[in-house]
Amino acid sequence: MSEAWRQLGEARAGGILLIADHASAHVPRDIDLGIDPGLLANHIAIDIGVAEVAALLVESGAVDAAILGGVSRLVVDCNREEDAPGVLPIASDGHAIPGNALDDAGREERLARFYRPYHDHITATIAAQRPAMILSLHSFTPSLASHPEQARPWHVGVLYNDDDRLATAAIVALEAEGLNVGDQQPYSGKQLNATMNRHAEGNAIPYVGIEMRQDLVGDAAGQALFAERLAKMCKKVTLNIE
Repeated sequence: MSEAWRQLGEARAGGILLIADHASAHVPRDIDLGIDPGLLANHIAIDIGVAEVAALLVESGAVDAAILGGVSRLVVDCNREEDAPGVLPIASDGHAIPGNALDDAGREERLARFYRPYHDHITATIAAQRPAMILSLHSFTPSLASHPEQARPWHVGVLYNDDDRLATAAIVALEAEGLNVGDQQPYSGKQLNATMNRHAEGNAIPYVGIEMRQDLVGDAAGQALFAERLAKMCKKVTLNIE
């Protein structure tokens, strides 16, 4: 294990690997973000419900292994390109993050400590045990504090970029569960897909990005229900893998 990542289960060649960039709200004690600690329970700090759903999917055997980001997305956002401004966010949903206003040396230290070890572990895992499919798991807030008028009605979103081999099957499987499914909603994988672009599309591995609405996975019952839904989805979409 590492402070940059946490792994559940054992990766298997030809299996399903789950990757969750924003599964933790942890901020190391030697890092001061300059924010109200209460914000660490907010969506700006963590993808609520993701770690719990991932653990249930591994426990049930629906996925073989899950690699979870080890620190809050406010410490480093691993679902950004390394040179992207937002990799160390200085603001999120109307909240300033003054501790991320770093000089070049501070930025390099943060990336070397968290970002690169996280991605290096994913790279090594895929090289050693190439999966048949990657499941990218995130969650989204029902509404942004900065834009409360823009409600997000979708229960779940399906994201993808150039490789859409599994997307249609995933949408059909989730709709069969009675869910309001957003195709490229509330974000588009054409713009926000850095980890999957690198590790899935970069290795020609079929994948699907899933965004769960946070109010539906905020408690144990909701997490268990979503894990069941995603387990069924994985079983169905793997039929589309040649």
